[in-house]
Amino acid sequence: MGTLLIVDAANVVGSVPDGWWRDRRGAAERLRDGLPAYADDGVAGQPGPLEIVLVVEGAARGVESVPGVRVESAAGSGDDHIVGLAAAAHEAGQDCLVVTADRGLRRRVEELGARCTGPRTVYGGSR
Repeated sequence: MGTLLIVDAANVVGSVPDGWWRDRRGAAERLRDGLPAYADDGVAGQPGPLEIVLVVEGAARGVESVPGVRVESAAGSGDDHIVGLAAAAHEAGQDCLVVTADRGLRRRVEELGARCTGPRTVYGGSR
């Protein structure tokens, strides 16, 4: 079982001021489409294979999964959904890395044993 990489779509997309607010769903889809490349190779500080989950909320709900990336639409708070995924990974003994810059979310998932990294790990930075 590879490391679970949970990506906070709203936070990651919001980290790059590229007009994402005009098309939140489209921005989430662009983020999703760039993630499969990390499934085998991993990200900085975390080698692959990675099980990638992109958590979307609000106007981005309904974005479809693609090979290598499972998309989950949060029924309510995206943060709460991410915490639930991190808790399930912890219970299963699976290594978990959460991609977000949200300090409150970082604190919550780190209490569950997850590690965190910033948005540039997967978006708006260099590979």
